[in-house]
Amino acid sequence: MEVTWIAILASLCMGIGAALVFVFAVKKNYFKDVEDAKYHVFWSDVEEMVDSTERRDPNEEVEDDEKSG
Repeated sequence: MEVTWIAILASLCMGIGAALVFVFAVKKNYFKDVEDAKYHVFWSDVEEMVDSTERRDPNEEVEDDEKSG
């Protein structure tokens, strides 16, 4: 029974801590433009894919080791 009360107390502390972090983030305006961060990540991934395909010559012969995986 003692372990149950410890678990309940720990979960309440974690919940209160998460709520305080959320309130702090809202007050500091961290959630102002979350879509902007998404597009930064998306376009950086697209740029990496384009850069990697531009480096490789499509007419270049692929060796047997690369074909097998």
